[in-house]
Amino acid sequence: MNTAIMLFPVIAFFAIMLGVGFYIQKKSADAKAADFSKEYYIGGRSLGGFVLAMTLVATYSSVSSFLSGPGTAWARGYGWVYYASTQVVAAFIVLGVLGKKMAVIGRRVDAVTVIDIIRARYHSELLANFSALVIVVFFTTTMLGQFIGGAQIFSAATGLSYELGLLLFAVVVVLYTTVGGFNAVAITDTICAMVMVVGMVLLGYAIISKGGGLAAITSHIAEVSAQAEATGEGYVMLSPYAEKGGVASIPTQLYLTQWMLCGFTTLGLPQSNVRCLAYKDTKSVHQAMIYGTIVVGAMMVGMHLFGVLSKGVLQTIPEGASTDTVVPSLIVNYMHPFVAGLVIIGPLAATMSTISSLLIAGSSAIVKDVYLHYMERNNKEVDQKFVGKISIIVTAVMGIAAVIMGINPPDIIVWINMFSFGGLQTAFFWTLVLGLFWKKANKEGATLGAIGGLAVYCVTMALGIKLGSFHNIILGVGSGLIFFIIGTMIGKPIDEKTGRLFFPETYDD
Repeated sequence: MNTAIMLFPVIAFFAIMLGVGFYIQKKSADAKAADFSKEYYIGGRSLGGFVLAMTLVATYSSVSSFLSGPGTAWARGYGWVYYASTQVVAAFIVLGVLGKKMAVIGRRVDAVTVIDIIRARYHSELLANFSALVIVVFFTTTMLGQFIGGAQIFSAATGLSYELGLLLFAVVVVLYTTVGGFNAVAITDTICAMVMVVGMVLLGYAIISKGGGLAAITSHIAEVSAQAEATGEGYVMLSPYAEKGGVASIPTQLYLTQWMLCGFTTLGLPQSNVRCLAYKDTKSVHQAMIYGTIVVGAMMVGMHLFGVLSKGVLQTIPEGASTDTVVPSLIVNYMHPFVAGLVIIGPLAATMSTISSLLIAGSSAIVKDVYLHYMERNNKEVDQKFVGKISIIVTAVMGIAAVIMGINPPDIIVWINMFSFGGLQTAFFWTLVLGLFWKKANKEGATLGAIGGLAVYCVTMALGIKLGSFHNIILGVGSGLIFFIIGTMIGKPIDEKTGRLFFPETYDD
């Protein structure tokens, strides 16, 4: 009976997601007939401020925001909240740095994807095709991890099989994304973001209530922290540092690179950057910067804070169990089944929103950046109905491929998924930032920087080569910059037409 009660809000949520997808598909049918790719992949540049903020927040959040992060905070203490706070700036940075210029350039060249911007800036088929390949490979890998995480949450909370959870979860997210396109993703992302916030609040209330209040919880955490200092074993939960004994929860080098991996270099995430092409006016992007920062801050700091506080409720986990089980255990064992069903939607929503954004952006890399570009380059007529069919097919195939791998994934997939976030940033960060703001940047520099930087990042990750406690994003982005500058020095300057398009302020009319 408890499982049925818990499943009711989850199934209702899935039904709403499917309904939104089919409703959007029907509502935007006429617009898609006129220009399918623009409507399907960026929603006809029509997003308002609130929806833009929520879809960016939902895309940035993932299953780790509700499981791995809070679970690690449960084990390590308040230092992990300090660590998570670096993510607060993500939405503000993406929209504040790239938002306006990408939107202006996007309208001038009629760009639908990030690769359209790259192609217009550098005029390099090699770089454009390499970028499309990177997107497809890393997006599919990232989706695999999200599918696995979503199915595991579903299974742990309901007691049903992992395979059933994977199938049900996959059918819903792939179907609504496939039929609805970007507009469906934007609306469902907005719903997901709001559901995440509600789920977080309910979880926080349950933790504080079951733990006997903040005073009792804090007292227990202080005891655990004091014991770690006295014995030299375990984490000092009240501080990110271990001055007398115990283990430092946050190595300083790791904290500094967190500002890159989840802060500044998020400018290199194409699934976030494409949102800069989809808003309707300047007012919208300004509103989104404020809304997005508030919601990201509340979610990232809030979930990790509740992870620490949950130490006062769930004091131990089974030996050998991962800290990823902390949040599911709290939901199942300390909440009413119906409320638990509402809360479990939060991590499911985070997972679904990430997958849907990756699906639509990955599909665009194949259909828009490869197929349609080939047709236009060879002056071949484009049939919008056919474009619609292959877009839907490619989106579905990408999702199905990730699901099939998720049924029995090989171990290597897990390790690849861990560095996919940094790999995307390494490949796209300098290409976009320097391309948009440095007039001397050229195709030789961008190509060498993207390929060379990603090669260094992947090889050092695979071989376990590290620079102290720094994350390998330092090696990838750092080497990428060096390669970029070298390539720019040996390459040719950009032509005047491109210069006037991207840097009109430097030319006298």
